[in-house]
Amino acid sequence: MMRKFENHVQEMKYEVLKEVSRAAFQGNLEEAIPSIPFRTDPGPSPRIRCCIHKERVITMDRIRLALGGDKKNPNIIEVIDEACDECTINRFIITEACRGCLAHRCTGACPVNAISIIGFKAVIDQEKCIECGKCKESCPYNAVADVMRPCRRACEVGALSIDEQKKAVIDEEKCIRCGACVYQCPFGAIMDKSSINDVIKILKESKVSKTSQNANEPTKSKNGNKEMKVYAIIAPSISSQFTYASIGQVIGGIKTLGFHDVIEVALGADMVALEEAREYRKVVGDIGTMTSSCCPAFVDHVYKVYPELKKHLSSLVSPMIAISRLIKSMDPEGKVVFVGPCTAKKEEIQKKDLKGSTDFVLTFEELAAMLDSQDIALDQLEESPLDNASFYGRIFARSGGLTKALGKLLEEEPGESPFNPITCDGILECDKALKRLKFRRLEHNFIEGMACKGGCIGGAASLSHGPKDKSAVDKYGKMALEPNQQESLRVFDLQSVEYHRDHQINAAQSILKDAVSVNTE
Repeated sequence: MMRKFENHVQEMKYEVLKEVSRAAFQGNLEEAIPSIPFRTDPGPSPRIRCCIHKERVITMDRIRLALGGDKKNPNIIEVIDEACDECTINRFIITEACRGCLAHRCTGACPVNAISIIGFKAVIDQEKCIECGKCKESCPYNAVADVMRPCRRACEVGALSIDEQKKAVIDEEKCIRCGACVYQCPFGAIMDKSSINDVIKILKESKVSKTSQNANEPTKSKNGNKEMKVYAIIAPSISSQFTYASIGQVIGGIKTLGFHDVIEVALGADMVALEEAREYRKVVGDIGTMTSSCCPAFVDHVYKVYPELKKHLSSLVSPMIAISRLIKSMDPEGKVVFVGPCTAKKEEIQKKDLKGSTDFVLTFEELAAMLDSQDIALDQLEESPLDNASFYGRIFARSGGLTKALGKLLEEEPGESPFNPITCDGILECDKALKRLKFRRLEHNFIEGMACKGGCIGGAASLSHGPKDKSAVDKYGKMALEPNQQESLRVFDLQSVEYHRDHQINAAQSILKDAVSVNTE
């Protein structure tokens, strides 16, 4: 099957990930690395760069990131310096629309005298320009163009700047790992680190432990433990990704890769929603407003920009962590791999209080590369069953889904404070709501915070960012057999799983009171 891509950057990343996956599955990755650039960039002519040699150098950097990137850099997103050299350098430029008018409002508006009139046309001295944009605002002919780099425009938390070498630089103190810059960079110069090789290693190890089993001996993995099973937990936004195959066929493909089982993160969303409804009543009664804690990028933004609002964050872990802990309560030797559209999840699993819950994170881009590296044609597979979640758990994938799920539970058991939520679609809307909360001007008592526009379906590492994504998620939600959150979880024993991150809580309490607060740095 010829895979379709949204753009050539996505295709180039995929090609590298597929070659790395193929070699990792074959067990000859180290030997294969030098030849990968020659397969992805065969030449002799370059595709977009000045020469084929530069393209291959950049491909080597992509391979390095596919293998985990710079271990000294704590950020899961890195800039490929060699690839970051094609963007327009100067942000504001004068276009042909300039009429050389008598008013000269642009020169009067510039606070650093960077604009002069030469030959009846305005000219910007780029050495003086401080990119304030006042010339653009003042021009009656709209003759000043703002050509801000796409990565900087995409970063709505101001974490990107340009250094003396005109390269993009990520500010660790501001970056929330949302991946907007990764998706928007038109040259693929910003990329998220991958754990694809680590995942393939544990899949191969789990296969070895199965095939080496003696009929009279318990199965053991290479490290001497009991048989290691690898579980894939899939984000509900997967429903809008592999459009050429059914969900059942996608599940079958994931199992063909070697995963023991595939479980919906939407089950974790059901778990979180049940406890969040209880927590909401208490928090609203105590301090008036609670915010969600499912989106790690949103939580990161609260910690970095509004630390005084941490008390308003829900103490619950994300659905990914909740379902991972449920799996490990039933299979302590198991490994859990999250598959979804979110780059921030790669950072979330490294948090001190969450480490060990979810072992690895794969994006939909990485999953597609793994499947194709093994020539798995999803549309030709038989359907495989999927553990069922409720409609409300599945619609967590899109903006407003969490609010709808929580609202349904609060309707069933109304409290003293009417549910008055605000759904924030994207980090800018989140920031506005948080600012109003900070200054006690927010009229709502619940904030649903999603850093990506559209919710998780707008995640940077999605295969598709199309307008039909939301309807695909809702359609997938309606396929759920269980009518509500309680029904979807009825088969599980939730007594031994932690939901919060406060280790002072007695571990013998039920899951819905035994979790650890997510509000830790």
